[in-house]
Amino acid sequence: MATARKQSAGAEARVVSADGTEIAFEQSGSGPAVVLVASALADRSDTTRLAALLAEHFTVINYDRRGRGASGDARTYAPEREIEDIAALVEHVGGQASLFGSSSGAVLALRAAAAGVNVDRLALYEPPFVVAEGDDGPPGDLAQQITALLAEGRRGDAVTFFMTKVQGMPGIAVFFMKLMPKTWANLTELAGTLPYDIAVMGDTQQGKPLDAEEWKGVGVPTRLLTGGKSPAAFRRAALAVTEILPQADHRTLPGLNHGAVVMAPRKIAPQIIEFLKG
Repeated sequence: MATARKQSAGAEARVVSADGTEIAFEQSGSGPAVVLVASALADRSDTTRLAALLAEHFTVINYDRRGRGASGDARTYAPEREIEDIAALVEHVGGQASLFGSSSGAVLALRAAAAGVNVDRLALYEPPFVVAEGDDGPPGDLAQQITALLAEGRRGDAVTFFMTKVQGMPGIAVFFMKLMPKTWANLTELAGTLPYDIAVMGDTQQGKPLDAEEWKGVGVPTRLLTGGKSPAAFRRAALAVTEILPQADHRTLPGLNHGAVVMAPRKIAPQIIEFLKG
């Protein structure tokens, strides 16, 4: 792993991606570098606590994915642009880093490694692949539904649709989230990036085995983490990744669910630290 000099936490900086988009990040800690890749409907504020825990051991790059927080965006989107964003951040810390990604951010991290970004190790929390026919996947017309809601300016409805139909959140839970004005405002602000995560997932949520050819570029040590309270489909997805990657393994973390990166970072951090240290 590359080593970067220490930088105080909270100091926002920027790199310029290949297409000219500015990507905002906070750098903290010192030592080998790790870049944190956020999930859908999340920006770097969601991984602030995890970043602080990891910064005791690593140089941590906690960034806003394009279209989120303080980062810029482009008029057209493709997952390749986000891979270039990660490459620019890796270059910033010396040209080599590990990646930690959660949910769709885990899939983006995998895609970056498969595309040839200079990655040391991959730590991934619950990539939401749907690999078994009986597992619930998102609606087949998810992209069209979300795009239509956003085109009509119904950002809140887009968030609700995604949370209930894709993430499986009970409607009552979404109702209570709406009662927290700051939280709901942040989610609706991020709604415009939902098509980005849908594009990152591609056709990997259709209840079919993963295409080994698509991921053959991932040759680095990879650890899949799943929560013991999460639906079994996440474990099946993680095991499917371990079957097609040459250096991948899987760990289940008791008592955790899909929201653990935000809600229980102290229980996830030790696993990430132990693995990234090799």
